[in-house]
Amino acid sequence: MFPIFGGYGLYILFSLPALLLGLWAQLKVQSAFNKFSRIRSYVGLTGAQVARRMLDSNGLNDVRVEETHGFLSDHYDPAHKVLRLSPQVYRSNSLAAAGIAAHEAGHALQDGVGYTPLRLRTAMVPTVQIGSWLGPIIFMIGLFIASSFGTQLAWFGLLLFSLTALFAIVTLPVELDASRRAKAWLTTSGVVYSQEISGVNSVLDAAALTYVAAAIQAISTVLYYAFLLLGRRDE
Repeated sequence: MFPIFGGYGLYILFSLPALLLGLWAQLKVQSAFNKFSRIRSYVGLTGAQVARRMLDSNGLNDVRVEETHGFLSDHYDPAHKVLRLSPQVYRSNSLAAAGIAAHEAGHALQDGVGYTPLRLRTAMVPTVQIGSWLGPIIFMIGLFIASSFGTQLAWFGLLLFSLTALFAIVTLPVELDASRRAKAWLTTSGVVYSQEISGVNSVLDAAALTYVAAAIQAISTVLYYAFLLLGRRDE
């Protein structure tokens, strides 16, 4: 089965488009961040101040805002109610920093209202961490065992790894909704002026594209593994 696309050809067929999309998405993020991280907002609030103001205006005074290490390592920790911002965002008063800080605060808002996709993603994290590394190992072991047991083992490994694709799919509405909340609040809060919002949108929209690319990459990998198993079954 699939003689034309056998070997590396099959892998390229499934992986190359997703890899190219991922690369393009990363380039767009870097380009948007590099451009708008050099443009100071008129109001001049730092990312930390933007996040604090957005949280407080939504009654989330108990959520802490902290500086963390790493380049663009910004994230919200729902378990500890902490919003962690990278130095490039925490200390900067740029449009890029305002957008990213508000986006992460958007996750805190989701947590505050019990946003279902965020709860589901948070609950999936431990299982996905296991499946992402154990799944491919079990799959490869099963693939090299020439028996029905090996096939069953390979399918089990694929099922475990498929959780990463499901996680990436669940992540999409979480990230898109956080950006929607950030844009809505920034537009009405006076933190950025109306003529500045296009710059914020450019950063957040580019970041959203990376999550779309990640989902497509995960799905394409699962499909590649499935085609390998289907081809083996028909041999």
